[in-house]
Amino acid sequence: MNVIRRPAVAGQFYPGDSQHLRKEVEGYLAAAGEIVGSTFAGPLPKAIIAPHAGYVYSGPVAGSAYARLAACGPAVRRVILLGPAHWVPVRGLAASGAGAFATPLGVVPLDEEAQEEVLVLDQVRVVDEAHVREHSLEVQLPFLQVIFNEFSVLPLAVGTATAGDVAEVLEVLWGGAETVIVISSDLSHYNDYQTAREADRATSEAIEHLRPLDEGQACGRRAINGLLQLARERGLSARTVDLRNSGDTAGPRDRVVGYGAYVFSEPANGENEGNPVG
Repeated sequence: MNVIRRPAVAGQFYPGDSQHLRKEVEGYLAAAGEIVGSTFAGPLPKAIIAPHAGYVYSGPVAGSAYARLAACGPAVRRVILLGPAHWVPVRGLAASGAGAFATPLGVVPLDEEAQEEVLVLDQVRVVDEAHVREHSLEVQLPFLQVIFNEFSVLPLAVGTATAGDVAEVLEVLWGGAETVIVISSDLSHYNDYQTAREADRATSEAIEHLRPLDEGQACGRRAINGLLQLARERGLSARTVDLRNSGDTAGPRDRVVGYGAYVFSEPANGENEGNPVG
């Protein structure tokens, strides 16, 4: 566990220089406060969904999710991070054998205790190859490093897992206020601008009503569907805090990728238990 997983897409999906990277992330967070500030009232999020494209495309939308997550403050000590496996076929969910994950902002330790808890499940196994090139997990880390001080992370690359498989993992790791969940996902891919807007709005409505997503609605739908299943069981509410696409941020409008930012909160009367475009 003394191996450090080095960044694979620094300088490509996001700045490779630490000062430039921090300034850029802080800029997205500050801009998000102006865009979605009116939605900040209410219970703190237990989970978010944030996009994972190159920051020039999806960074503003990711900032909208992380600006809300930042309100959880110093209580957070553990982040459960799930994203789709883009490069290596994975059966179930792939954990990492590394002891820490690095970005230009520093090193985030792996939560070994949390990993041991889920490695006893049949659907979770260590597959280091799934993490070597995986950007969906890596691009979330700088945002987490900026908004939280000291925390550990459990990154899981999701392959052919069912909603039940993912929900079981999240249930084991649910914890209390010290634990938050981040699901990494883009939405529709390579439609024209108007088609994407309509498709992504339908996806957002499904998420808000905790309805399972179909293939093509989101590249991280397997992880999302697991969260949605558990959200239904635990009575969480979901809301959209930002919905844009690459045609709104930095790309042309003939072939766009959709990005959404979503927050999931537990019932107010309950308690917390226990290519760079896309």
